[in-house]
Amino acid sequence: MKAVFTPINGISGLTKLYPPRKAQQTNSNVLMRRLLHVIILLLWVLLLSMFFAETEIQIEGANGWAASLPTWRIEKHLLLDIFWGGRAMTGYHAWVFSFMFLVFHLPHVVQGRFSWRTEARCIAALMVFWIAEDFLWFVLNPAFGLTRFSQSHIPWHKHWLLGVPTDYLTYMIMGGLLLVWSFMGTRSNN
Repeated sequence: MKAVFTPINGISGLTKLYPPRKAQQTNSNVLMRRLLHVIILLLWVLLLSMFFAETEIQIEGANGWAASLPTWRIEKHLLLDIFWGGRAMTGYHAWVFSFMFLVFHLPHVVQGRFSWRTEARCIAALMVFWIAEDFLWFVLNPAFGLTRFSQSHIPWHKHWLLGVPTDYLTYMIMGGLLLVWSFMGTRSNN
């Protein structure tokens, strides 16, 4: 059957060839699509993390947390203890963190609209990105490797629990909750 668009038959001629989607999808189909979306999102974020970790390894080398970069540093401040895990604030990290925040919020600009679910997904993806990027920086860095991933070799991560920096655990829990919430609800296209 050949569908032809003419002013007389209009769009109705095309609907024979391309029937409209069913209005109702089964719950299992929606759940599978959302699960696939989460998996693809996480794989994409991990890929971004790997590329950015390699970039930072080229920039910082063995001297993590911008220790040898020509940038300003604030070593001690109460707000750094509260919001930054006690790490120094550097000009490098101020610009990199701001840049990545803007990059991960690009979906709002591309879509031309704001939603709290998309915002939760952006923040969750950013949290996963920073955890994965930081961990991969150590694993892929020839000066460290997995064997040196410990508090004794990484002085800029001041707080550890269960063998990892506490930021990892905090971001995984918060990011996981935000990601789950961002995919809940009745709309499957958010």
